[in-house]
Amino acid sequence: MIPLLLATLCALAYGASDFLGGLAARRTSVVTVVVAAQVAGLFVLAPLIGVLPGRPSWPALAWGAAAGLAGAFGVLVFYRALAGGRISVVAPASATLTAALPVVWGLGMGERPVPAALFGVALAVAAVALVSHDPSARGGRAWVGPICQAAAVGVGLGGFSVLIAQPPAQSGLWPLAGARLASIGLLVVLCLATGRNLRPNGPRATGAAVGAGVLDMAANVLFLLALRSDGLLSIVAVVSSLYPAGTLLLARYVLGERLRPVQLAGVLCALGAVSLIAVT
Repeated sequence: MIPLLLATLCALAYGASDFLGGLAARRTSVVTVVVAAQVAGLFVLAPLIGVLPGRPSWPALAWGAAAGLAGAFGVLVFYRALAGGRISVVAPASATLTAALPVVWGLGMGERPVPAALFGVALAVAAVALVSHDPSARGGRAWVGPICQAAAVGVGLGGFSVLIAQPPAQSGLWPLAGARLASIGLLVVLCLATGRNLRPNGPRATGAAVGAGVLDMAANVLFLLALRSDGLLSIVAVVSSLYPAGTLLLARYVLGERLRPVQLAGVLCALGAVSLIAVT
């Protein structure tokens, strides 16, 4: 029960973080937003490492660094998609694939999810096609961009979930430290190489980016604590992927977004798919 509760709180934190990150990415460079968010999250993590038990080790830091690079890639693509499209469409499409990857990993490692979870993976594919549907777009390849973006986000964020679960339990939160240092290093180099400003444009963008980073790190800590509380990766990862529920509510009531009927059907399929996968 405790892992499920922690994973649910994780999903809520991720949902609010993505909403704020998407807003910030509409006002300033996506890379700049992610750098500011990652640095803000590091300030949240630093005092928690000393409070929660755990010992640093090179394997834990290395697994964390790999997870951080995967997560940074996923977040960059995700925020860019949020900045250029409707939040209530992009978030569910990405979440379905993010949830499916740990299930595929579990199958490869010998886990056998119940048939409902396998059906959820198939439903996720249908959901991506529905929520990506844009009747105003012309040309037969209009669907390629959204689906490729969702796939890239799913590989990045789903890969983060798989990789961050590999270090031993006694490593505490140190894998998150490795993840955050690696991702910040990569993003700073990317900013310098492309000549982008490391500071967001204006106080609103800065506040949204910092808020996104604080909530994202809180979600990461909850995710790792859920795993440390004897939670199964195939359960924790997919329950935490319910984050579009929070993102959708915020987009609906803060931004007043509306969905076409076919896209609404896709959103419902996406949430249903994540819920089905969660029964594993």
